[in-house]
Amino acid sequence: MAASGFDRAFFAFLRDLKAHNDREWFAANKARYLRDVEAPARQFIADFAPRLKAISPRFVADPRRVGGSLYRIHRDTRFSADKSPFKTHVAMRFSHDARGEASVPGFYLHLEPGESLGGGGIYHPAPPSLRRIRDWLATNPRDWREVQRAEIEVEGERLRRVPRGFPSDHPLADDLRRKDFYALTTFTAAEVAAPDFLDRYAATCESVAPLVRFLTGALGLRW
Repeated sequence: MAASGFDRAFFAFLRDLKAHNDREWFAANKARYLRDVEAPARQFIADFAPRLKAISPRFVADPRRVGGSLYRIHRDTRFSADKSPFKTHVAMRFSHDARGEASVPGFYLHLEPGESLGGGGIYHPAPPSLRRIRDWLATNPRDWREVQRAEIEVEGERLRRVPRGFPSDHPLADDLRRKDFYALTTFTAAEVAAPDFLDRYAATCESVAPLVRFLTGALGLRW
């Protein structure tokens, strides 16, 4: 089996970019970025596509350079005090194929020296979507129990109190306070570089699929 492609050269570029986060350095090293970072990331996305379809045919792994699953390396600095032009990590999103939705669930992969992780769910959904998720949670507790039986450790921010419109003594009050619904697994650099990383990541997505399936149903989308 071949390595994942996320090898020493992949992580070395990201470490160097963190130390030289400016446009001049990146321009001089763009060929290295395309070869050592973007190419293996896009190949991973293409290889993951059939594995994702086996989990659900409604989620998309798109290896295109622009408009695909790979996030841009350039940062949007318009509203940030940090004007560093480039991200020092690589991120991929595998979202539901719903069109015209402000917030959709999906699977995610983040690769960074010392901090690689992957999983799925939904992060900071738009208020209408969050309300639909909470309504579904409150009225379909049996579906949520499937997530709990899968022993998925749901992460994210919570309100201090149960949101307006729901009884404070609701059996799922703690979950109704959630503002995010996602679960993540961490990976070591050795795991990311190993030949079986595609299998490892696919297994991570399969393990979090009950949560993503719940969110898909809550938002009236097809699984």
